[in-house]
Amino acid sequence: MNLIFFDLESQFLFDEVGGRGNIDKLKVACGVTYSTAKNDFKVYWEQDVPALIEELKSATKVIGFNLRGFDYLVLQPYSTETRFASLPTLDLLLDLQKTLGFRISLDNIASATLGTAKTADGVQSVHWFRSGELEKVAEYCKADVDITRRIYEFGRDNGYIFYKSKLGSKLKVNVNWK
Repeated sequence: MNLIFFDLESQFLFDEVGGRGNIDKLKVACGVTYSTAKNDFKVYWEQDVPALIEELKSATKVIGFNLRGFDYLVLQPYSTETRFASLPTLDLLLDLQKTLGFRISLDNIASATLGTAKTADGVQSVHWFRSGELEKVAEYCKADVDITRRIYEFGRDNGYIFYKSKLGSKLKVNVNWK
C-alpha cells in the first residue's frame, strides 16, 4: 500500500492565462509528494515532472485537495498520453463537496480540524517563484501536502472532520476515507 499525497504550485496566475478555463497553461512551478511507503516528502520542479508523473502512476491511491479541478489539469500538457482521470484518486475537495453540497477551502478545514492554518497561498507562491525564492515555494507546497495528509488521517481514523460555517461555527461532517 502506497498512498501518495500530492500538491503543486503554478508559475502563473489565472488572470495571466486568460482565466480558470485555461488551467492547462499555468505551468508547474513545484510539486510535492508524500509517500506512505517511503514515509518521506519529495520535491519536484518543472524539469522533474516526468518523474513526478511516474510516482503518481505508481501510487495505490493519490490523495489531495482539488486534484481533479487543478493539479491534474496543470500536469496534463506535460504528458498528453497520461489519463489522469483514471488514476486511483481521492480528491478531498470533491468528496466533501458531494457530501456538503458546496465547496470548502483547505484552510477552513485545517483550522477547524487541526487547529492550524495554511502558511501562505498560491498567489504568494507565484511571487516567490518569480523572485527566485524557490525554497519558500517548496516549503509552502510541502506544508499543504502535510496538512492534507493530516486531515485525511484524522478523517480516516475518526470517520469525520470539522469545518467552519460562514458564521464561524465549528461543524462536523462525516467522511468515509478508510
